[in-house]
Amino acid sequence: MKCIDRNGNEIKQDDAQNKVLSFLYHTKLGRVLLTILVRPKVSKVMGCCLSLPISKLLISPFVKRNKINLDEYENQEYSSYNDFFTRKIKEGCRNIDHHSNHLIAPCDGKLSVYSITKDARFTIKNTKYSMESLLRSKKLANRYEGGTLLLFRLTVDDYHRYCYIDNGIETKNYRIPGVFHTVNPIANDVLPIYKENTREFSILKSDNYGSVLTMEVGALLVGRIVNYHVKEEVIRGEEKGKFEFGGSTIIICLEKDQAIIDADILHNSINGIETVVKMGEKIGESIH
Repeated sequence: MKCIDRNGNEIKQDDAQNKVLSFLYHTKLGRVLLTILVRPKVSKVMGCCLSLPISKLLISPFVKRNKINLDEYENQEYSSYNDFFTRKIKEGCRNIDHHSNHLIAPCDGKLSVYSITKDARFTIKNTKYSMESLLRSKKLANRYEGGTLLLFRLTVDDYHRYCYIDNGIETKNYRIPGVFHTVNPIANDVLPIYKENTREFSILKSDNYGSVLTMEVGALLVGRIVNYHVKEEVIRGEEKGKFEFGGSTIIICLEKDQAIIDADILHNSINGIETVVKMGEKIGESIH
């Protein structure tokens, strides 16, 4: 998918990750490997490897390939690749818009906007979901019908911490375990695959945007969601959590008639173009 910044400049993306996923999902050998890679024990081992001191060797080439400016981050001495991946940005390097009528991005990422309807389908991590299948709740899906779904796609070079978009009271976190199924697991010409990534969501009873549903979607293999708060008062811009290694996705669901998304972002989405945004920047306005 084409991706541009807020000034209309096209952003060239490293398609190495897409090539790997294409191999895993669209070739016979890749699908066989995938059935092995997604086993819990394998994922756990991979995660442990990325937390070993020797994994630091992966940092320098990754930084160079993705042109990451480490001067923006607090710590320059990392104990492992995972320590580097969850690096914390310096204060002031992400400016939080504190205007109460401004809807802000919860994270760095590539943003797409969708209307929430009964027939709507959202492609997240190469899997299509309806609102009901995404939330595994018909009642909750109905609550957001007529509203707006904001999909922030984080790639491995993005900042992988995220914040609250408004002041309010947060509910508990609800975790939905990922599932992975294959049809005809023996290597035939075709190995159909169905999967859902592990995800968590909570609802923020916000001061300015009604009940905002925020969902974090983890990476397929070793990615892990780390949320901090449960049932407490939170403030706009406060760090909500982080992702450990793996490309990830954050979803914001707004109820009907709560906000208007900025025109440039809407125009891009209508034309199948993602918009690059940074954590804390304005992406829309309250209509109240």
